[in-house]
Amino acid sequence: MKKFDEQSTLSLYEKGLITENQFEEVKAYRSLNIFSVNAELKFFLYLSVLLFTSGIGILIYENIDTIGHIAILSILLLIIAVCFYYCFKNSKGFQKAETTFEHPVLEYLVLLANILTCIFIGYLQFQYKPFGEHYGLATLVPTIVSFFCAYYFDNKSVLTIAVTGLAAYIGLSVTPQDLLNGNDFYASESLSYSAVMLGVLLIVWTIYSNRISLKTHFSLIFLTFALHIINIAAISNLLHHYVLIWLIFAGVLIGSTFYFYKVSYEFKAMSIYVFMIVYGYVGINIVIFRIFENVDFSNIWELFVFLLPAYFVASIVVFIKLIKNFHKEITE
Repeated sequence: MKKFDEQSTLSLYEKGLITENQFEEVKAYRSLNIFSVNAELKFFLYLSVLLFTSGIGILIYENIDTIGHIAILSILLLIIAVCFYYCFKNSKGFQKAETTFEHPVLEYLVLLANILTCIFIGYLQFQYKPFGEHYGLATLVPTIVSFFCAYYFDNKSVLTIAVTGLAAYIGLSVTPQDLLNGNDFYASESLSYSAVMLGVLLIVWTIYSNRISLKTHFSLIFLTFALHIINIAAISNLLHHYVLIWLIFAGVLIGSTFYFYKVSYEFKAMSIYVFMIVYGYVGINIVIFRIFENVDFSNIWELFVFLLPAYFVASIVVFIKLIKNFHKEITE
């Protein structure tokens, strides 16, 4: 890595992009062998928030009869109030552009306060039912709080909680495992349409936000959620026994693939490009299978057995080539 950095610096000097004095200053700085532990510290801060909130959940579960509901809710509310007070006091206020706290710890205090707010509202609804039988409101309220905190404090982690809460409000689970196993798109057409509409809503909001320059750095998060939700819903319905249904979702998948292909270049997002290819590849194979599912290939099955390994090898080669070309194009 060090050799690569030296060659890169030398290349910049030879091209005349930096002066000789700047070249010597860069070499002198790198000779100090200074390295940043910023990422490691942030990881441990994030881990500490997760462990703290998990510990509170376990404490509540194991001592619910001893501590008492009012005491638990009061302690949670006190911690939430202290965290939010400190964050509001030290924040720069809402700004349309990207902002950061002067101290990185405050970013994780916002995350802690938001998670505890979700726990507080959920526990309050479970125990005292202030929203009655409208359990959706118990999801919607912390979702609104999360969106407010995400935009006011410019916190991407809280934004993911907000989008997840919005999906949960309309009946979706958006963790990777639940997207594949917990959402019965095949059995519920209305859930599939809701998923696609949510994805489209996230895309529309992203376009609008970019147009008015509102937290444009949030775009990749919204688009990533939209990519997974729309494509998984579409692929799940490609197996539907009604021809019209799977044709509709085949069209959705084609439109989604085309759109996210353009978006991946616009945002130079490798993650979107890779998943776009994967979903498109899976979808194409399912559509081909559906088209020929009633054709009798018993007489040439040996040919398929022979060609199948070659097909998958060729697919891997093409996939790698596409990734390399994309990386080359966005870095030039």
